[in-house]
Amino acid sequence: MSDFLVIVESPAKAKTIERYLGKKYKVKASLGHVRDLPRSQMGVDVENEYTPKYITIRGKGPVMQDLKSAAKKAKKIYLAADPDREGEAIAWHLANSLNIDIESDCRVVFNEITKDAIKESFKNPRPIDMDLVDAQQARRILDRLVGYNISPILWKKVKKGLSAGRVQSVALRLIIDRENEIKNFQPEEYWSIEGSFEKGKKSFDAMYFGNGAEKVKLTNEAQVKEILKQLKGDKFEVTSVVKKERKRNPAPSFTTSSLQQEAARKLNFRARKTMMLAQQLYEGLNVGKEGTVGLITYMRTDSTRISDTAKKDAHSYIESEYGKEYVTTSTGPAKQSSKSQDAHEAIRPTSVLRSPDQLKSILSKDLLKLYKLIWERFLASQMSPAVLDTVTIDLTNENVVFRANGSQVKFPGFMKLYVEGNDDQVEEKDRILPEMEKGDFVKKLEIEPKQHFTQPPPRYSEARLVKTLEELGIGRPSTYAPTLDTIQKRGYVSLDAKRFVPTELGGIVHQLVLEFFPDIIDIEFTAQMEKDLDSVEEGQEKWVHIIDKFYKDFEKHVTHADKEMEKVVIKDEPAGEDCEKCGSAMVFKLGRYGKFMACSNFPDCRNTKAIVKNIGVTCPSCKEGEVVERKSKTKRIFYGCDRYPTCEFVSWDKPISRPCPKCSELLVEKKLKKGIQIQCTSCDYKEDAQA
Repeated sequence: MSDFLVIVESPAKAKTIERYLGKKYKVKASLGHVRDLPRSQMGVDVENEYTPKYITIRGKGPVMQDLKSAAKKAKKIYLAADPDREGEAIAWHLANSLNIDIESDCRVVFNEITKDAIKESFKNPRPIDMDLVDAQQARRILDRLVGYNISPILWKKVKKGLSAGRVQSVALRLIIDRENEIKNFQPEEYWSIEGSFEKGKKSFDAMYFGNGAEKVKLTNEAQVKEILKQLKGDKFEVTSVVKKERKRNPAPSFTTSSLQQEAARKLNFRARKTMMLAQQLYEGLNVGKEGTVGLITYMRTDSTRISDTAKKDAHSYIESEYGKEYVTTSTGPAKQSSKSQDAHEAIRPTSVLRSPDQLKSILSKDLLKLYKLIWERFLASQMSPAVLDTVTIDLTNENVVFRANGSQVKFPGFMKLYVEGNDDQVEEKDRILPEMEKGDFVKKLEIEPKQHFTQPPPRYSEARLVKTLEELGIGRPSTYAPTLDTIQKRGYVSLDAKRFVPTELGGIVHQLVLEFFPDIIDIEFTAQMEKDLDSVEEGQEKWVHIIDKFYKDFEKHVTHADKEMEKVVIKDEPAGEDCEKCGSAMVFKLGRYGKFMACSNFPDCRNTKAIVKNIGVTCPSCKEGEVVERKSKTKRIFYGCDRYPTCEFVSWDKPISRPCPKCSELLVEKKLKKGIQIQCTSCDYKEDAQA
């Protein structure tokens, strides 16, 4: 018989913690929530202060029986779910189910699963924090009221299986608004004049800046020709040399959203995958002699704060590995977002001494990649700024000014280890200019005018959408991954070249929600609702008041939509081919995962097939079929013969129509980090994709 029972969420975490606590403690897992609102009904009594009706989750009966049995044998029960709103709510539900006094010291929280952190947390148990519980309940009830009122209307008026929620509706709006921006974009012409110059035996580039000190924007060819006419001879005078020293500070340690963004940029991980891997790193993995240990701190946080102990350890490590000059001299805390709750630390390794190199043979490939990203980002955040020498040089000929910019890393600082990714800019590199002084002359080698057109804004990638939602104050760190997952599962968006594209179904649902539930899709309204919900967590507002204020108006919109929303008929579009089974015309249908082809003679004929994209390449295997683009079950694009299964040719790399000039075998486009390269599948022939 154990003296103490500890209940956590996952079995992996349970094993780790039980080993740290010793024989007197029995650690069991609840496997997440044990109670929730019923799936078959609203489960919220709107007439009685929005009282939720909680039931034991289907399939959790045996888990609860096991926990109740263990609870009867224990002298004391500790609830050690995750240190956030969701974890606090799980602890509250467990307390209610196991008859534990919520005002007793039954709640234990820790930010990392290490021996010291676990033992320290059990020295300081506390009562359940009802402000945190109420904040979770408020979100859960609000989302239930929105989803279970709007979704049935969409089922009735459009098709079954649709949904609309607070955060997902705004995310869909952002994607559709961006698509409309792209469609309505009118490109504008602009020009640049690039110059190549020589000083001594060193050549360098400069761009046209303007006339004298005035910067000039080039909008047409006539303007460019007029400027070129002004130039005389090949000599340009150096009229200005400005040298500066610039410091570049490291990025702070990861929050949940910044981790999702950086993992997408640098590792090509989807948000859902990033969070799944981070969960494993947090809960604990067997690392050899140490046994099972949590490798990172809690991964759901919007704080960039770092503990003094972790900073001290990082500074010692940096000094020993890189030198004292690489240790940051900053003593202040990292700058926090105005929306940050600062409940616990940023995401960091539990021990900086566990370097990625030490874990190479222990962690799987993807776990190691994510751990390395977190480890390097944390360590870099505690390193000194990089120092860059920059120089700006103006070259003048007949009052026409060309400007050359150079920069050189004087001291790498944190950049020696890690540089933050960026959606919009290329990584900073050395651009060294030859030494020049005011009054010197340089020789013109070539002047080349170039025409350009402005480009539309890019579609949202997962990283860019997460960043935008965070900046707008929509949703919270834990909601981003499931939100992006939901809008894809519902068929509202698809991914094209890792960018979100709205589907026809997504456009229909968006338009209906926009017309009948404008508040749900309003960005400012939704952001304010998030702030109101946060005020519950801070004990400043009662959750019932916030729900009531919202629901009174929302209920009117629901009644109006149910009566006035017209049924949407999604017409079948002819596919231009006949069914091979019955001869009837095939049509395009709109399904959960986008468009597909189906027989118009349904239900008598149930023939369906995926829409395939012909890439204009004859199958290299059977020489009869055509190579088409297909998608695997995981939505990864691959290429195969359209005569499958007669011909089983498949390739992950895109085949191209011409043969290898060296051996006449198949050429494919190979995606590399530096871009696309054309390679032969048989010999060592390679060429750039542009060739």
